[in-house]
Amino acid sequence: MSTRLRLLNWIESTKIQYFITGVIILNAITLGLETSDAIMAQFGSLLHLLDKVALGIFVIEIGLKLYGRGWSFFKNGWNLFDFAVVAIALIPASGPLAVLRSFRILRVLRLMSMVPQMRSVIQALISAIPGMFSIIGLITLIFYVSAVLTTNFYAKTFTEWFGTIGASMYTLFQVMTLESWSMGIVRPVMEQHPLAWIFFVPFILVTSFAVINLFIGVIVDAMQSQHQTEAHEIEANMHADTESLKTEIISLRSEIAELKELMKKDA
Repeated sequence: MSTRLRLLNWIESTKIQYFITGVIILNAITLGLETSDAIMAQFGSLLHLLDKVALGIFVIEIGLKLYGRGWSFFKNGWNLFDFAVVAIALIPASGPLAVLRSFRILRVLRLMSMVPQMRSVIQALISAIPGMFSIIGLITLIFYVSAVLTTNFYAKTFTEWFGTIGASMYTLFQVMTLESWSMGIVRPVMEQHPLAWIFFVPFILVTSFAVINLFIGVIVDAMQSQHQTEAHEIEANMHADTESLKTEIISLRSEIAELKELMKKDA
């Protein structure tokens, strides 16, 4: 086995990956502690040291993976994600780029690539995006039609909320989220327009319950498809391993038979 392959197997071994996961969690804690002035006054130097050590470990890990896999490292989307997160942390954060220092917290997102369950969820969400676009188009259409109606109905009496289509869409978004929709928006409108509930109640039922549940349905379906795909892959791997084992058994039987024949001849 070549040195590159041995290093790759070592850096991708279960124990090392558990260690890297632990470093990510520890680094997330230290980055959170750095936001406290009181803690930084007492332990600032230690926290900065831990941050540099964690970044060094991440750089070594990515470097060994690059050395082990070569250019094929960039063919994997999760590898590209890890590389980008670590590369952002290496950008000098001084002078006008000091704001980039805050992006160090992005290293915590590497947990998504380290934990298989998180990877499955993210992949399911990505596969659900095409279906979600259709729902987004539907809800955008509903919002636009509703914004035009409310602007025409209530612009004169409630200019701040419904004076323009943009203001109406923002107000309707607040209503959809059910944030102070009754006492804050609808009841004041109903004091001037008693029949306003005829519009707002169906709007809430359609947007807050029907359309949002469509989002949930698409995501759940995508996650089920992802689990089925993983199950088929596991089954295919098991079948391949079984076939390989059968082939090895047949080969061993053939070799044993040949040995028996040789022993008979020698006898």
